[in-house]
Amino acid sequence: MSATAKSQDAIALLKKDHDEVKAMFKQYEELGDRAFASKKKLADKICLELTKHATAEEEIFYPAVRGAFEESEDLVDEATVEHASAKDLIAQISTMDPHDDLYDAKVKVLGEYIDHHVKEEEQEMFPQAKKSGLDMVELGEQIQARKDEIDTVPGVEMPGAPKVRYSQPSL
Repeated sequence: MSATAKSQDAIALLKKDHDEVKAMFKQYEELGDRAFASKKKLADKICLELTKHATAEEEIFYPAVRGAFEESEDLVDEATVEHASAKDLIAQISTMDPHDDLYDAKVKVLGEYIDHHVKEEEQEMFPQAKKSGLDMVELGEQIQARKDEIDTVPGVEMPGAPKVRYSQPSL
């Protein structure tokens, strides 16, 4: 895709995030049982990217979509609940060690949650949002700007990351 982030519409940007995270989960599954350092590094990256994505969706995309088309309320409510479950697992994974019991299982279940969530967004929410008349380029710029502000998972010290610039959206 040759479009820059500045000119990318919101749906293209969110789909790109989906594809990148899906690839990271696949990469995680391919790591050996004893690749603990690689697993931790990749799981931390997955958690951070999902945090950036979910925050931007909840603060910018979902409020814009809510009320923009029939069924939008239900789709946004369902997506918000799915985000809450994913954020709970992200918080658990982020504070765990890859040697811990259930670490791999939690990463796998997070991947399954995200896979389900992505399918619903891409098959139901995105096509309707695209037809709704919203300014997707403007939303894309806002989403990218918000993602760029987030550099850590809330409540988790990430090595080398500057202090948190994250606000928990009210649900």
